[in-house]
Amino acid sequence: MIRHILALAIKEFLALLRDPRSRFVLIGPPIFQLIIFGYAASYDLDHVPVAIYNQDMGAAGRELVSRIDGSPNFQIVQHLDHDAQIPPLIDNKDVLLALHIGPRFSADLSRGKTASLQVILDGRNSNTALLALNYLRSIVLDYNRQQAARQGQSGPPVKLSVRAWYNEDLNSHWFIIPGIVGLLTLVVTLVVTALSVAREREQGTFDQLLVTPLRPTAILIGKSIPGMVIGVIEATFIILMAMWWFEIPFRGDVGALYLGLGLFLFSAVGVGLMISAISVTQQQAVLGAFLFLVPAVILSGFATPIANMPEAVQYLTYLDPLRYFLVIVRGV
Repeated sequence: MIRHILALAIKEFLALLRDPRSRFVLIGPPIFQLIIFGYAASYDLDHVPVAIYNQDMGAAGRELVSRIDGSPNFQIVQHLDHDAQIPPLIDNKDVLLALHIGPRFSADLSRGKTASLQVILDGRNSNTALLALNYLRSIVLDYNRQQAARQGQSGPPVKLSVRAWYNEDLNSHWFIIPGIVGLLTLVVTLVVTALSVAREREQGTFDQLLVTPLRPTAILIGKSIPGMVIGVIEATFIILMAMWWFEIPFRGDVGALYLGLGLFLFSAVGVGLMISAISVTQQQAVLGAFLFLVPAVILSGFATPIANMPEAVQYLTYLDPLRYFLVIVRGV
């Protein structure tokens, strides 16, 4: 019995290695996904864009700014002259945080008083904002140690005053759950359309469909409509659950959201039909959908920031329809 089982196992190994498609499935996708995940899936932040509004003319303020400028985690992209310049920079995502150093910063430190620093964060991406805030806190903590040693103080010389815009409490649900809208909508739409043609071909009814009076364009449209309708219903249900059950605020325009949803579903249906057209069986269609889904989620910025990916991978993200829809759904 054992010899027969071993012989059957050897036969299966040989069948896998002889089939070119099986060899590709075993070797190609793991290598491709390993490269994508290795470079794209990173929670570390480098060169976070920062704006500095320094009203202090003393040496203490300049020293703190030089520490931030010398950090590999931050990149000072603009020095501001007045506070009215801060909102446009954060609204347009030109900077992730703005640091305001008051006019009496150096004077308060020289007198042994606690000086305050105001930090304004873009809270729309709560994970990235918290990481950047922790980097800044480590710089301020090291600065406090040196200042306390110089002046012999027991308490912290510098105190951070943090204010997060658009997500005051930096609630991660406000970032993750809108992303789930795009993720689940993509999964359902892609699987439904990927199985459509493959199911017809596997059941032997696709040839019958081709000899009907319907033109190929009409067949494609008919195959696309169920995926589009199911995607709209799925997305609407998740959005309503996010608003009523998880209390995610809706502050944007409904028309803009559904316009973006329609374009997103159009692209997802196109990818699903392409996978279905080249698949012989439903199992191949599911595998093809999986091979597209995993890199699409990683490259979309669903969990990890796109700005911290290598430049070549960032260009690759422009091919991902989920990336654009996440910008829309998180913006409203």
